[in-house]
Amino acid sequence: MVPVRQIRAVYTEDTVTVYQAYNPTLGVYAAAHGRFPDTYNRDRMTWIKPSFLWMMYRSGWATKQRQERVLAIEITRSGLEWALVNAALSHYQPDVHASRGDWAATLRKPVRVQWDPERSLTMRPLEYRSLQVGLSGEAVNRYADSWIVGITDVTGLAHRIHGLVQAGDLTKAEALLPPERPYPLPAGIARTLRAETTD
Repeated sequence: MVPVRQIRAVYTEDTVTVYQAYNPTLGVYAAAHGRFPDTYNRDRMTWIKPSFLWMMYRSGWATKQRQERVLAIEITRSGLEWALVNAALSHYQPDVHASRGDWAATLRKPVRVQWDPERSLTMRPLEYRSLQVGLSGEAVNRYADSWIVGITDVTGLAHRIHGLVQAGDLTKAEALLPPERPYPLPAGIARTLRAETTD
């Protein structure tokens, strides 16, 4: 049984893959150069997602306007964990925060996290959740300038999997999904995020 709150991702000893969707101009540039262009907007919160299927849900399988290019962005695990240490939960949680005032004070942090229902291949909401990480201020700068190891355009993969789903071949579609597995989250971070740790 999958825990309700657990980070699942493609990762190596040093890196973890997250997903974002952008307009074609930005997406093509980022994949070609391994970095975002100088015109990249650092003044707004940018959300990264370890779950491929949640990115498919959010981008409509890379068909929504200004989300036509899905990028698999490999970042350092130390970067992700810095983000999670410096994160505030998007919503008040009485088992984490002493009061609503204490929760509101955490919103000054440069990172927001929230748990949204994970999605199946057919985009049905599942009983367990997927982590979304919102970066702003210092976190965006660290992400764009220091954490990124590589960027791959996976739009074609998204379209191939979606085509199989539409054809009703869920077995072949599932076989093409990135091999996400439970991420070994440090216990202290897991407590703050109300997440399950791995053994």
